[in-house]
This record gives sequence, structure tokens and C-alpha cells, in this order.
Amino acid sequence: MTSTAPVQSSTAKTTAAKTTAEKTGAHTDEAAALIGNARSRIDALDDRIIGLVQERMAVSAVIQEARITSGGRRINLSREMEILGQYRDALGRPGTSLAMTLLELCRGRA
Repeated sequence: MTSTAPVQSSTAKTTAAKTTAEKTGAHTDEAAALIGNARSRIDALDDRIIGLVQERMAVSAVIQEARITSGGRRINLSREMEILGQYRDALGRPGTSLAMTLLELCRGRA
């Protein structure tokens, strides 16, 4: 009796490996697997970072509302300068750009 299941040729396996390598830029299966796992971790970290930014935006809105309700200004520039310095000190010059983006996201609508 002959099997009707398709047999995967070595050419098909090589094509699949090339596809994985092309996706990762790796030249070996081992490196492609490592890169794939690391990218999965990065995706999970990005999801957490996005969640934390959204949480920060909500907390910032509460602070702004309290400040405005009490007769203050929506934005506290001296506090923003502290944050810029903290990010710059921790991450170098690109940290300043990251902090600026984060502050812009958290300022809400004027």
C-alpha cells in the first residue's frame, strides 16, 4: 500500500529555512531561532511599554485636572525639566527625545 501523504523534499525544507533566515537576516537555523525568540521578547516588552505609557497618560490627566481645578496651569515646566534630565541621565542624549515624546503624549489636549 502506498501513502498518499505528501513528502517534503529537501528543496522544500531549504526554501523554508531560507524564508526564516530572510525574515531574521540570520545565516544559520540556530541564529534564526535565537533572533525569533528575542523578537518575541521585544514584542512582549513593547506591549508592556505601551500599556505603561497609557497608564502614565491617565495618571498625568488626573494631575493636570487637579492642578487646573485648583487654579494652576495645565503644565508644570519645572517638573518637565526634571523628567527630561532624568531620561537624559539614564539613557543619554536620545533619552531627551524619548522624554519629550512621552511628555507630549501625556500633556493631553490644551
